Amino acid sequence: MQNWDDLRLFLAVAREQSLSAGGRMVRLDPATLGRRMARLEKQLQVALFVKSPQGYALTQAGAALLERAGAVEQAVRGASLGDVAQSETLSGQIRLGAPDGCANFLLPRVCAEIGRENPGLDIQIVALPRVFNLTRREADMAIGVSAPTAGRLVVRQITQYKLHLAASEGYLAEHGPIERLEQLGAHKMVGYIPDMIFDRELDYLADLGAGRVALASNSVSVQVNMVREGAGVGVVHDFSLPFAPDVRRILTDAVSLTRAFYLIRHADDARNQRLARFADRIVAGLRAEVARLEQLAKAAPVA
Repeated sequence: MQNWDDLRLFLAVAREQSLSAGGRMVRLDPATLGRRMARLEKQLQVALFVKSPQGYALTQAGAALLERAGAVEQAVRGASLGDVAQSETLSGQIRLGAPDGCANFLLPRVCAEIGRENPGLDIQIVALPRVFNLTRREADMAIGVSAPTAGRLVVRQITQYKLHLAASEGYLAEHGPIERLEQLGAHKMVGYIPDMIFDRELDYLADLGAGRVALASNSVSVQVNMVREGAGVGVVHDFSLPFAPDVRRILTDAVSLTRAFYLIRHADDARNQRLARFADRIVAGLRAEVARLEQLAKAAPVA
């Protein structure tokens, strides 16, 4: 069995797929890290990486070691951060991956509350509009908008949420009311960049038969701000509307979308009580926050 320091350095290179980026994680210069990886491969008598100008890609043997090293990492974290003692409060560091809409509008309040309850806990939110790779340990757990069907993962539905078409009061005052779905063709649409939609569940405008997306972003938060600034009509999360009080839902009888958030964890972490307790708190907090914000949105006037 390799020592933990070797595995720690290997994990950095495997996850970042680069000596320079991996070196920044573990505070080693790329040349030193490269020598350590070469020494590890020599000790194991197997190639762990395919090296190219694009970076360090894992071989099949490297991928197998990544699984084992990740499990060791979790065991080390658990032992050093209080799993054995089963303390009442959480401590240490937990990294949570989430799509940016959830990260911007929901997680700040939820994580602030968890942080107040657990003063020794450091929560890192990685807000990226993409699917997280838990096998590569990009995060301790992730929130997704669909339930993955491949990989050694444990998936739990957190809550459903609503989306509606919306426009700003200023836009509607300038362009007139929108009372029929057929009128959308005459309006600028705000939505995702088509080739950057990372999950079919996010292809809202295609489901509505909408045409050209005149103003697009891969970020939900940017889309909401575009709508708020009067750039056009877009599909927005109801839970984002309290943050944009001058935005009004439209055509609510014709268009009402329901999606869900899922909490995704690696199967190897199933017995990690520290992560399980954090997961339970995140699920409960998100359910309450979505319900709170959607109630506020529901109470606002509809255009």
